[in-house]
Amino acid sequence: MSVLEEMRIRSLGVIDDAVVELSPGFTAVTGETGAGKTMVVTSLGLLLGGRADPALVRVGAKAAVVEGRITVSDGDAAALRAEEAGAELDDGALLISRTVSAEGRSRAHLGGRSVPVGVLTELADELVAVHGQTDQQGLLKPARQRGALDRYAGDGVEVPHAKYAAAYRRLRAVATELEELTTRARERAQEADLLRFGLNEVAAVEPLPGEDVELAAEAERLGHAEALASAASLAHTALAGNPEDPESIDATTVVAAAGQALDGVRAHDPALAALADRVGEISILLADVSGELAGYADQLDADPVRLAVVEERRAALTALTRKYGEDIAAVLAWAQEGAGRLTELEGDDERIGELTAERDALRAELSVLGQALTEARTEAAARFAEAVTEELASLAMPHARVSFAVRQTEAADEASGIDIGGRSVLYGPSGADEVELLLAPHPGAQPRPIAKGASGGELSRVMLAVEVVFAGSDPVPTYLFDEVDAGVGGKAAVEVGRRLAKLARSAQVVVVTHLPQVAAFADRQLLVEKTVDGSVTRSGVTVLEGEDRVRELSRMLAGQEDSETARAHAEELLATARADG
Repeated sequence: MSVLEEMRIRSLGVIDDAVVELSPGFTAVTGETGAGKTMVVTSLGLLLGGRADPALVRVGAKAAVVEGRITVSDGDAAALRAEEAGAELDDGALLISRTVSAEGRSRAHLGGRSVPVGVLTELADELVAVHGQTDQQGLLKPARQRGALDRYAGDGVEVPHAKYAAAYRRLRAVATELEELTTRARERAQEADLLRFGLNEVAAVEPLPGEDVELAAEAERLGHAEALASAASLAHTALAGNPEDPESIDATTVVAAAGQALDGVRAHDPALAALADRVGEISILLADVSGELAGYADQLDADPVRLAVVEERRAALTALTRKYGEDIAAVLAWAQEGAGRLTELEGDDERIGELTAERDALRAELSVLGQALTEARTEAAARFAEAVTEELASLAMPHARVSFAVRQTEAADEASGIDIGGRSVLYGPSGADEVELLLAPHPGAQPRPIAKGASGGELSRVMLAVEVVFAGSDPVPTYLFDEVDAGVGGKAAVEVGRRLAKLARSAQVVVVTHLPQVAAFADRQLLVEKTVDGSVTRSGVTVLEGEDRVRELSRMLAGQEDSETARAHAEELLATARADG
């Protein structure tokens, strides 16, 4: 569990420089009126992303600084969010700092990293629930009220909620795909028409792999047939001679003469014999090349008709490569891919029908699961309201009644809602229910949202009752109450202290109080004192123990630290608190 260990406050309001050391259980902050007790609440608010008011900066100071140290466990939501922001833990603790300048500028640091103030605000919901006259968080938020009620209800809500959430996610996926298919029907039809046209063009030409390369070579050859034939003939004559000119010199005759000259003496020297062999090889090669040149020249024939056919075919292939690929290989690849895409597009109508049927089935399933959620929440809300109302009776609000409004909002049409109780209502990932906590402070009063139906002091007590009932099912590491005891005294004040102590068994509780009956139940009591010059220094926030605590409780009881009657009463209060613990 996360625990706020301490805060250091500098130049904030009446506080010059003070350290507030908190208990992991119940800490009570006491002191005379105007001593700066509420600065504890203000400081925590700043640490958790509250509004930076330059008026809070102590007169004469350049800036107010609040630093906090919070221990967190690995895997905590707050620790994970801090790590996402780049923060580093200091031996299992998260260091938070907030600076507010006299000019109104604000800076925030988390785990040694500068972060936007919004990151601290995100951490607030995971770390602290604040209840006070001017700052209400946590369960005042309707979304959290629904989540807290669900956790309070246990498996009765958790099981249908898990089934509902799975069906809802599938419905959103189906609806998204269906919307894409229907809203883009015209674009998809146009795409299909273009694909059909292109595929028909390719099919009409029937190109073959590599055909464009082969035809280019053939066109080059046919276009220069005469020049090729002439060159082949001249080369043949140079190698084999001209039959019509017996005196002409040709390569074959010259090489043959060289071979004959060497054959007569080759037996006398192996080196010369090797040269003679190579001359013989040249003679054979010349004969082969000469024969092939003769055949090439005889077979090569300028064919204008064939050249025209080739150029026409090349033009048809070029028309395809101009539209569908840089060469015929690319065109054939496009055609294969396009055929697959066309099959997909042509199957849209069938797919739309399948998705529509699945959507309708999922909406019907959500109606059943949503109805089950509503019934489970309604049953849990009644149990919750009864438990909180019982708590309020012991907190000097005997006539107050708390209830939950579990309601739904009518959908504009059937298509945008699901059927709950015979009505088409709006729905979301957590069902169709809007959950709101209501309070009727006295008989005859109309139940109103708790933020509007109670005064500041009543609101803190209502929130205390709510937190006590929710303790364990809606865990928040730290609760801070300011003026939870406003308008309370006597036996009711003792009950407030007793319930704060009960809440502190499962969470850290910090209370700013002026009631000794409340402070007596605290595991640790902090005294905020001003110095002569009206400021609170580091030594001005002290932990009270033993005789010092009895003296402070006496002062709170009677305004006199040395009153024997007050001391006896203070000791009695402490004894009562220890006995309850």
